[in-house]
Amino acid sequence: MKKIYKRAFYLIMPCMLITSCFDLEEKVYSEVIEKDFIATEQDVASLLASTYSPLTFIMNWQGYFDLQEEPADCIITPTRPNGWDDAGTYRRMHQHKWTSEQWQPENTYLTCYSGINSANRILDQVKEDHLPTGDLKESTIAELRAVRAFWYAILIDTHGNVPFVTAFTDEIPTQASRADLFDFIVAEMTEVIPDLSEDANAMTYGRINKWAAYMILARLYLNAETYTGTAQWAKALECADKIIESQKYELAPDYSDNFKMALNHTNKEVIFAVPYDRIYAGFGQFAKWYPPVSRSVFGSSYQCWGGSGANPQFINAYQEGDKRLEKTWLMGPQYSKSTGDLVWTCENYIPSLTCNKDGVDHSSINYGYRVFKYEYNVETAWNWENDFVFFRYAETLLIKAECLLRLGRDEDEAANLVSQIRARVFDDPSKATVTANDLKADTKIKYGTLDWDNNIDDPGDRQPVVLGGLYDEYGWEFACEAQRRTHMIRFGTYHTKNWFNHTAIADGHTKLFPIPNGEIIKNTNLKQNTGY
Repeated sequence: MKKIYKRAFYLIMPCMLITSCFDLEEKVYSEVIEKDFIATEQDVASLLASTYSPLTFIMNWQGYFDLQEEPADCIITPTRPNGWDDAGTYRRMHQHKWTSEQWQPENTYLTCYSGINSANRILDQVKEDHLPTGDLKESTIAELRAVRAFWYAILIDTHGNVPFVTAFTDEIPTQASRADLFDFIVAEMTEVIPDLSEDANAMTYGRINKWAAYMILARLYLNAETYTGTAQWAKALECADKIIESQKYELAPDYSDNFKMALNHTNKEVIFAVPYDRIYAGFGQFAKWYPPVSRSVFGSSYQCWGGSGANPQFINAYQEGDKRLEKTWLMGPQYSKSTGDLVWTCENYIPSLTCNKDGVDHSSINYGYRVFKYEYNVETAWNWENDFVFFRYAETLLIKAECLLRLGRDEDEAANLVSQIRARVFDDPSKATVTANDLKADTKIKYGTLDWDNNIDDPGDRQPVVLGGLYDEYGWEFACEAQRRTHMIRFGTYHTKNWFNHTAIADGHTKLFPIPNGEIIKNTNLKQNTGY
C-alpha cells in the first residue's frame, strides 16, 4: 500500500471501544491512502513547488542577478574599505575574464538543473498515474513541461550547449547544441500552451500560465539570431500580440509599483514573478548594494556589506526629467534617521575597479549610485520579501516595438508603444513622446574605458548602435532587473564596446559562459564552450 500523505496528528482509539474489534479488515486512520485521495488545484501547487522554488536564487548571493548585471555596463562592484575584491571575482566578471570555476556562472548552471531534475522527477510520477488524475493531470503535465522549458530557456542564454535530460534517471546525459535546445524549447512551449491556464489571478501568481509561456517564447524568438544564427522577429511579434490581445495585463500607474514589498497578483503589469518570503525564502541581493552604515539611514536592524554601484556612464545617459533615474538609484547625501547627521554620500563617480592609485588605497563607501529600485524592507530581521518580477507587460510592449522596427513596418506604432511606457515616468508629455527616428538613433551612452577622473581613455568601437534609442529604453526601463547582459548581446554592444575598466573581447566567446569544470570532469559527454 502506497502512502502519499501523512497527517500531523495520529488518531488512536483503544480496541475495547470499537464494536468491531475482531474485524480484521484494515482501516487506515493515520493517513490518506492513494486510492482515497482526490487531488485539488491547491495540492497541485504544492506538488509543483520544488520546480519553482530554486528560482529564488535569482536575487541571492552570486545568483542570476549577478550573472546578468556584473558583466554588463550598468553595475560595477569596486573594492571598498571593507574588501570586495574577493580574489578578483568581480574584476573578472567586469572584464570578461572569468574561469570555468567562477561562482556566478556555476551557480546558475547548477540551479537550473536542480529545477529541471525536480520537473523530470514529478513528471515521471504524474505520468505513472500517481496524483493528480483526469483534466488536472493534463494541465499539471503541461505546467511541468513549461517550467522545465523555462529552466532550459535560461540555460540557452547563459551557457548555450548544455546537457539535455527529460527523464529522472541515472543515465549520463548527452550534450545538446544551442540550436537543438532552441528547437526543443519552442516545441515544448508550443505543445503545452493550449493546456495552460489563461487565468491571471492569485492561483496562477508565481506560476507559468499561458501568457508567461508566450513571454518565454517571445524572449526566445527575440534572441533567436544570437541562439541559432537566424532572426525570428515575426514570431516574437506574434507572441507579444497574443499577450496584448488577451487584455489580461496593463501598465501599472506608477513605475515603482512593480518593485514594492506588497507586490501581488493585483498588479496587472506582472506576468510572472518569483515570490520571496522573509522567513522561508528571502531576497538577499540587497546586502550587496548598501554599506554597513546604511542601517542608521534606513532604520533597519540588519547590516549590509556595500559592494555594487552604478557605472557613471550608464547614469549619465538618462534623459532629463526621466523619473526612472530617481526610482532606480539611491543618489546624493544620506542622513541618519535618528540624528539627521550625514552618514554617506552616493556619488556618481567610481575611480576604478581597484580604487588603488600609485599603491595607495582610495576605496570609499561613497563611490557610485546604489540600487534603490526595490522598496527597502525595514520590517524583516534579514530576508527581504520583495517579489522579483521576471516578466512584466512593459517588456511585452517593448518587444513588439522592437520587432516592428526590425521588420521595418508600422514604425509609428512602435514609437507609440514606447511613448506609452515613458508616459508614466515623465511629467512633461512632450518629453515622454518619442518618434521612430528617436528609437533608430545611436545610443546616448558614451562608451569607452574611463580613466581615474572618469574621462574617456580608450574609446574603442565607435560604430553607431542599431536602434540605439530603443536599446537605451531597455536599459532605463529594466535597469537592475537581471536583463542587461542579454540586451547588450542582442544589440551587439557586449563584445564590441569598451566601458569603465572593460575592454572589448572581439572574438565574442564571452557571450556564453563556460560549462563548469567540475561538470566536465564528471561527464565525459560534455565539451567545453569555445574560448575556454
